[in-house]
Amino acid sequence: MKEGKLKDFFNPETIAIIGASEDKTKVGGILLEKAKKSRAKIIPINPKHKILQNIQSYSSISQTSEKIDLVVIAIPAKFILKTIDDCHKKKIKNIIIISAGFAEEKNFKLQEELTKKIDKYKINLLGPNCFGIFNPKLNLDLTFAKTTPKKGNIAFISQSGALWSYISDLNKKFSGFISLGNMSDLDFSDWIEYFNKDKSTKKIILYIEKLKEGKRFIKICKKSKKEIIVIKAGKSEQGKQATISHTASIATDYKIYKGAFKQAKIKQVKSLQEAFNLKSQKISLNHKETTIITNAGGAGALLTDTLIQQEQKIIGPKDILGTAKETDYKRELSKLEKKNYQGNIGIILTPQTMSNPKKTAEIISQSKLKKNIIAFFLGKKSIKQAVKVLNKNKIKTITKI
Repeated sequence: MKEGKLKDFFNPETIAIIGASEDKTKVGGILLEKAKKSRAKIIPINPKHKILQNIQSYSSISQTSEKIDLVVIAIPAKFILKTIDDCHKKKIKNIIIISAGFAEEKNFKLQEELTKKIDKYKINLLGPNCFGIFNPKLNLDLTFAKTTPKKGNIAFISQSGALWSYISDLNKKFSGFISLGNMSDLDFSDWIEYFNKDKSTKKIILYIEKLKEGKRFIKICKKSKKEIIVIKAGKSEQGKQATISHTASIATDYKIYKGAFKQAKIKQVKSLQEAFNLKSQKISLNHKETTIITNAGGAGALLTDTLIQQEQKIIGPKDILGTAKETDYKRELSKLEKKNYQGNIGIILTPQTMSNPKKTAEIISQSKLKKNIIAFFLGKKSIKQAVKVLNKNKIKTITKI
């Protein structure tokens, strides 16, 4: 039970960013730029720089004399285990691993070794392969979302980080956001316990691909006095496969989850639209087959489940990752153009810091297959200009799923 130990994790006074960068188009640069706006003291770690974004930088975590409450790691996966050892020597107890390259990429051995180290050192770990956290009380946004929302009373705990880049763009207000990633350590139960005791949180919304400890989850939810709402991805067989490639989730019969939610006395809804009280949009399709291209694995899994219910044959989803730029979408569209593909093409874009919605919309509008395309550009504020381009070129557009 880690709920009591998560106060410093979610409310850190000092944060070290390992892999911090001067380049604000890179993950380490984005995280540093956003972290500087918080009330926490920020310590960049990078062996190549003494100053980063006008802040003193250190070559390694061992070089700073500061007491560090939270470490954020954004370096290649192959360097992670040694970095964990360095953090342990520094007596650091809270770590977020943004880096991918673990079980979701079939690197099970590396994730197993990571989990053993975390257990041995008694470290609280979020991730790996996660999107970060958001705490409005500290103005702390350690995510890649384009929009930082205002303070409110909804806590969103999600296995898909990229869904946050969509939801945070909708002018909703939040008490917090947690991206769980592969859940090597901290999971839904830990954070539900935390937000249960948070006075500013009235509602907890969960996006679930898998659960680690079903019995504990049921017990904690039943004890909660907060309203808990859950969206489960992977209801269909292909939806399950999408979650496996996304966060290494184990395919489990949906009926088991449905029973668990009922036991836990929490409300299950069909979509994010329903969970966040959004106006629904009907998806109109011309063909019986849909190829899905997405920069958000969670959104791809949810759309797969939705379209399977409409008796669609699904190709993909092809996850081009949150770092995808307009050129990545162009590459995938070109492959379909060469084959003269005649099915529907569902293109999902969530507005992440590295994405350019307007340029992506322009590329879609120039495609030879644009009559077959449904653009799922999810959000509001960050996609306005892109939607204008899509509408002008008569591309079917959906902004909510």
